[in-house]
Amino acid sequence: MTFQENAKQWLTPPFDEETQKQVSLLQKNLEKLEDAFYTNLNFGTGGMRGIMGVGTNRINKYTLGKATQGLSEFLKEEYPNETLKVVVAFDSRHQSKELAKVVADIFTANSIHCYLFSDLRPTPELSFAVRHLNAHCGIVLTASHNPPEYNGYKVYGKDGGQIVPPIDSKIIRIIENTTFETIRFEGNTNLLHFIDEEVDNAYHQTVLDVAQIHQIPKEKFHLVFTPIHGTSITAFPQVLKKAGYKNVHIVAEQEKPDGAFPTVPSPNPETPEALQMALDLAKKKNADLILGTDPDADRLGIVVKDKKNNWKFLNGNQIMMILTEYLLDKKNKQGILTPKHFIASTIVSTPAMKKMATHYNIQFKECLTGFKWIAKLIEDQPELIFVGGGEESFGYLVGDTVRDKDAISASLLACEIAVEAIVNGTNLYELLAECYAKYGAYKERLISVTKPGKKGVEEINSLIEGFRIDPPKTIAETRVLSVSDFQKGITIDVLTKKESKIVLPKANVLLFKLEDGTQIALRPSGTEPKIKYYFSVNQEFNSQKTWEEQEIDLEKRLDLFENSFKAL
Repeated sequence: MTFQENAKQWLTPPFDEETQKQVSLLQKNLEKLEDAFYTNLNFGTGGMRGIMGVGTNRINKYTLGKATQGLSEFLKEEYPNETLKVVVAFDSRHQSKELAKVVADIFTANSIHCYLFSDLRPTPELSFAVRHLNAHCGIVLTASHNPPEYNGYKVYGKDGGQIVPPIDSKIIRIIENTTFETIRFEGNTNLLHFIDEEVDNAYHQTVLDVAQIHQIPKEKFHLVFTPIHGTSITAFPQVLKKAGYKNVHIVAEQEKPDGAFPTVPSPNPETPEALQMALDLAKKKNADLILGTDPDADRLGIVVKDKKNNWKFLNGNQIMMILTEYLLDKKNKQGILTPKHFIASTIVSTPAMKKMATHYNIQFKECLTGFKWIAKLIEDQPELIFVGGGEESFGYLVGDTVRDKDAISASLLACEIAVEAIVNGTNLYELLAECYAKYGAYKERLISVTKPGKKGVEEINSLIEGFRIDPPKTIAETRVLSVSDFQKGITIDVLTKKESKIVLPKANVLLFKLEDGTQIALRPSGTEPKIKYYFSVNQEFNSQKTWEEQEIDLEKRLDLFENSFKAL
């Protein structure tokens, strides 16, 4: 069916008059019409995410309605003799609250009890609530750190983690066979239950249980925090207060939830621009630490001081290293660390995590990109004990009571580390340098290239397929030792041509390992029209040089590889 034929179907019932009117307006611009109707929104690494508007390739009450109706049918098939329960949450984005109510009504119309947060809440609290309420499923309306025009729909299973194979395929098949005409929009109020304080208090307590490490006084510690117009304002200040933090300076201009994110180019704590207001406030307050979270509070940005009181932005890999090293060191000194403990990270994150696990004689688990895979590791191996883990994209999880990246617990842990470091005469930046001295000097870089629309998707697929068919033998005059094709599930030794099987699910990722220890990966984003390039370089730590001097050397190597890779 062509995109024009798809659009024509939206000009009649069951689509409402306003939707029909918007489609009629779109028909005057074929390029926009094609982008809205040429395909259906798919589940990616972070669920279903897209631009809001009319069309099959947009987030609206009909695309979400179809997904929810299909999900309802799946739940009935999967749990035929149980009283079904789902939890629904939403963030600060435009239409999130309204769409969450639409989703809740469809569940109750299908005789499923729905527990709906009456106001915005962090995504990790939704993950927690699924298990806390013994629900069969969870939904959160969010587009995480995407631009303001986006929204999304994340689906969580009974374990509190995002859905993974083979469950996702079963759900998708049912959704694809669901028609818009079969969506039940008229909810049953008797099955709708609003939730707030009871779940809030339980979630806050679990954050304190996993991330409040010591009882060192916090009176002299000054924190600057920004929720970047998002949901963490409903949880993090409350948790900080319960943990004894008194000097918390919130960026006033970014305190109020606002789906337009008016003060930032992008509500993404991965970018220094998103934390600029926090940095300005920190300089005025002479703060000790800066923290910022994304709109649904699953990602965390940190800015720290060095010995000269210069502010330094940490990347996601550096945050992950500091938090993990602290947790492991504490447990090791307490004598409670065993070979049954494990940490986890992804194939595009820093290789230093594996060295960390080896040093502490615990297990390291590596998985595909997307925190759902870390949640699956926890769920599939109940005999093991998860300490912590994360991914380069500024996501981290402490403990296993939540099954998604959790910026609330990670932020509290960062505060605890900073307070103890100050008492010991050091800081987070120096702790990072100690990690590099211990495990080797590592530096990573992510380059994202946006290619919007149908043409952009085709370009991204063509780029990756080109590297798949004819992978480079050298990059920046450095020999490629192996090429891992996660789509085919094989790693090829470039010298011997020997193939080995990759024991991970299939994914559209290519990973090159080079002779000098460099690692380069590329993959399409699962949530945005982007192709992502991941670079990781390393060298032995030189004790005769400062970390800053070695970082400059590593940055030069990253520049070299990035430029060479772009020229391939």
